[in-house]
Amino acid sequence: MSSTYLYRLPVEQTQWKIDGHTTTAFTWEYEDGSDDLLRLYSKGKKQQWDAAERLDWTQEVDPDNPMGLSDRTIAIYGTPLWDSLDEKQRVHIRRNLQAHSLSQFMHGEQGALIATAKIVQTVPSYEAKFYAATQVMDEARHVEAYSRLLHEKLKMAYPITGTLAKLLEATITDRRWDMTYLGMQILIEGLALAAFQRIRDNSSNNLCAAVNAYVMQDEARHVAFGRLALRDYYPQLTDAERDEREEFVVEACYHMRDRFDQKEVWENLDLPVAECVAAVNQSETMQQFRRRLFTRIVPTVKDIGLWGPRVRKAYEQMGVMEFAEVDAAAILDNDNRVAEEFDARQFVQRQLGPTR
Repeated sequence: MSSTYLYRLPVEQTQWKIDGHTTTAFTWEYEDGSDDLLRLYSKGKKQQWDAAERLDWTQEVDPDNPMGLSDRTIAIYGTPLWDSLDEKQRVHIRRNLQAHSLSQFMHGEQGALIATAKIVQTVPSYEAKFYAATQVMDEARHVEAYSRLLHEKLKMAYPITGTLAKLLEATITDRRWDMTYLGMQILIEGLALAAFQRIRDNSSNNLCAAVNAYVMQDEARHVAFGRLALRDYYPQLTDAERDEREEFVVEACYHMRDRFDQKEVWENLDLPVAECVAAVNQSETMQQFRRRLFTRIVPTVKDIGLWGPRVRKAYEQMGVMEFAEVDAAAILDNDNRVAEEFDARQFVQRQLGPTR
């Protein structure tokens, strides 16, 4: 079935085209590169996987709650509006909210696919080109996995949100290779990891949890890739150049934090949008989620050296400065371990055979 028929809201155009200026960088140095990036490249080659084989697509999902998430994760849960709804209406809300989240993951992964292909073209060092090439394949696989989940299991989708589209456009159209790194590898991928983790750790549906666990294993390497490349490059910037990048970080972080109002879903379901958005903003669950989105971004931004007064002030206002002391590398290592645990459980299940 064409994706057009899955969208809950009209898609103005099925092809989004943006203009961008790109400088292609060739390099004739094939040996004297970063050992850390080459090790990451080796790891990226070894951890390639097939979404059609690693995941058991025969697993069913509950049509009333595809990802098997608690209603407490719904921002309007417990409000007078929620209490006034019957079970059929609540089912519609569950399915649409989950489809909306997975749709943004899918669209974001396509953005990452395009951005990483651009990094292969623009980054000056050969070892970064090597690793970015493995990430292009990763991102294609992620689009495949989320697309299959939406088409085969949820059978609905949502267009890209305006805020995500704006951030992707800013990231992809900037001709400077480091800005593509910063927008995609550090900010978008860092936020995505926190959003994926919410499903991986809370979904009672094994297929949905596994998709996010395996994607996170790849994304952990992607964030490490951005961190390694920019940590070496940013000390070379002038004060004016660093200030420009810090301004971009602050603006992007506010956009990412505020884009989870789910306005499109409330509109589609013909619910009172202003009341629902207010409930989202007041929801303790959503406030905690928005804070956790920055668990991986804050320590990485600090590590790459974009830690001026403007950035620190913004993170203080967001209430996320505590994450500056988080061991980002340890969290990324844990993402890899969790994915391997999913593999082990699936292996055991295959050896035991179908339950009777």
